[in-house]
Parts: sequence; C-alpha cells; structure tokens
Amino acid sequence: MEARPKHTRPRRLAWGAAVLVCAAACGTAPASRPSSPPPDPSTPAPSAPVATTPPPEEERLPAPDEKIPGSAARLAAALRETTEALNESIDAWTEGGAPAPGRPPEDVELLALHQQRIYRHAARHPELAAKAFARLPAALAAQARDNTAAIGELLALAHPIKPDAVFKTQQPRPAGELLGHFKKAERRFGVEWEVLAAVMFAETKFGRVRADSHVGAQGPMQFMPATWKAYGMGGDVRDPRDAVMGAANYLKASGAPRDYRRALHAYNPSQAYVNAILLHARQIKRDPRAYYAYYNWQVYVITTAGERRLTGP
Repeated sequence: MEARPKHTRPRRLAWGAAVLVCAAACGTAPASRPSSPPPDPSTPAPSAPVATTPPPEEERLPAPDEKIPGSAARLAAALRETTEALNESIDAWTEGGAPAPGRPPEDVELLALHQQRIYRHAARHPELAAKAFARLPAALAAQARDNTAAIGELLALAHPIKPDAVFKTQQPRPAGELLGHFKKAERRFGVEWEVLAAVMFAETKFGRVRADSHVGAQGPMQFMPATWKAYGMGGDVRDPRDAVMGAANYLKASGAPRDYRRALHAYNPSQAYVNAILLHARQIKRDPRAYYAYYNWQVYVITTAGERRLTGP
C-alpha cells in the first residue's frame, strides 16, 4: 500500500470545540486563619511553581462528512478557515510548484473536499451564500462567487441517474504529471493550460470518471468517437496525455486562443458549460494553487434520490 505524506507542522485548531482550562482555583478566602510561626531563616524557601504551557495542538482536519454550517456568519468563517488551511497545505505539498508524485497528502485531500462541499452547499442556497460571501475579504469573496457560479452552471447540466446505477471511477494520474501534459499542449497548440485543466476538471475530475457519458463521450477529456477520429492524432482517447493533446488540437481548430467562448462552445454546445470552464480557468490563472485544490475535488453524481459522492475519503 502506498505511504501517503503527512504534514506535521502545528496550525490553528479549527472545526472542533476548543477546551479552555482554568489554571487558577477560584474561591473565597476564609474569614480568619490561625497565625503561623515566623519562618526559620536556615530553611530554604520553597521554589515557586513553574507555569507550564501545553504543547500546541495540531489543527483537526474536517471529516469527509463534516456538517456544513447553516448560518451566514459560520459559513463564511468555515470557508475562510478551510481555504487558508488548504492553501497552506498546498504550499507545503508543492514546495515551489512541483507536487510530489503519487496521491496527495491527507490534509490536502480532506481540506479540498470540505471546501468543495461548502461551495456545493452555497450553490444550492444562493441567498445564504450571498450573505456569507459579503462577510469575506474581497479576494476570497470574488473566488467564492466564481466557484459557486461555476458549480451552479454545471449542476444545471447534470442528468440524474438511478440511485443504484453502477458508475466506474479510478484514481487520477498525479497532479504534476497532468500539469506537464497541459503545459506541453499549450506550447504546441497555444491553448492556455489553465483552460485545458478546467476542461478535464469539469469533464471527469481529472480522470477519476472512467465511464462513458450518457451520449457516448469517452476518456478523461470526454470526446465523441467521431470528433476523436478527426482530432485525436491517432492517439488513445483514454490516455491522459493523448486526450489533452487531442483537446488542445480541437480547441485550436475551433477558434482558441483567439476566441475561447467559440472554441469551448464547439467542444460542448452549452453556454452554461462555457461559463463554468472560463470561471474555473480564471481561478487557476489568479492563483495556481486553485489547480491543486480542484485536483482534489471529488466526483459527485445526481441521482433521482439525491446527490451521491463516488470518490474520495
């Protein structure tokens, strides 16, 4: 079994209830006390007790099913704390921009999942979200509005399935490996790597989805067979590298980078889809850590009985 890295640096305690311990006893002094004999000068005075500080607690990571706050103030606080901790963990994981091979650290995975769940909740409760986001710093509020809007656009495109439907998933290729494919495709075709990453993220959560779509689209970039035959350059539609190259080739032929809206509409003829891709790509451009956060967002499906998460912890 693969050993997963862990970050042991102390951080703020969040999500759990803090326990405060009173070190000094509280009470009322007695009205009178017997007199004491004077101290013997030859007897050394007792040493004063030394105050000890408990060691710092590590931040408690949110559970995969951590309750999402219902009030605007608490939702804003949860999003702020989660995003700050997630960014800190991503910085530790990437160490200069190149994530280690293999699965991400546990703290990155759990924090990203909690962030995703907060945003999905916000997308379904727009009035609560508006009140919560108004309490955030400007940069985080803008990020929150973009992410919530993008999720809302993609939710509108979801096709409910039966609750007992079998859905094929798998572990994605490492984030650094996929990033290399996106950047290589950008150099060859001029299509921004952030847009390519946003497409794979929206289509299959970076390859976690193995199943063909309800209309027959295949592979991590979800190509229709005829489109792949025309633009796949003889590669394997299910291979991440080949799929990214094929997507960049197709987007370039459809108008990118001159007109991303036109190119993305050719990729998926839905204005909601185009909006979502561009919103997510904008977040990655503003802060590359968004790529690693999105990489750790998990696969959800909408069933006729409600939402179900298929991957992750």
